[in-house]
Amino acid sequence: MPARRKKTKISAYLDPEVMAMLADYAARRDQSQSMIAEAAIASFLSPDDAERREAVVAKRLDQLDRRINRLERDMGIAVETLAVFVRFWLMTTPALPEPAAEAARAKTAERYEAFITALGRRLAKGPKLRQEISEDFPAKDGLE
Repeated sequence: MPARRKKTKISAYLDPEVMAMLADYAARRDQSQSMIAEAAIASFLSPDDAERREAVVAKRLDQLDRRINRLERDMGIAVETLAVFVRFWLMTTPALPEPAAEAARAKTAERYEAFITALGRRLAKGPKLRQEISEDFPAKDGLE
């Protein structure tokens, strides 16, 4: 039977909150505080564990970066779509004479409700505008 190596004793100062967490964790696991502390220190100092954590963080950051890029692209599409629509509408819609303008104002709520209904159907069923626009389309005018 191989001889067990003798462990070295250390003294450490812990904040009361950390000590309470250690005591609670050890009690729940039915393990000694010394064993829990040793495992935590070994995990903290393990180079493999640090590299694994770094890889996990790097992967998560890459995912976030891709999501942010998609959000920026989608927001750019939405802003440009609205700008093109407003410009087109202003260029092609003549001002109405006053009697017709009053009738148009009376019809506004009904037309707005029809617009909201159509928008709701489009958002629910798709396809989404961002799906119709190729992601490989070259960026112009600083929109990337």
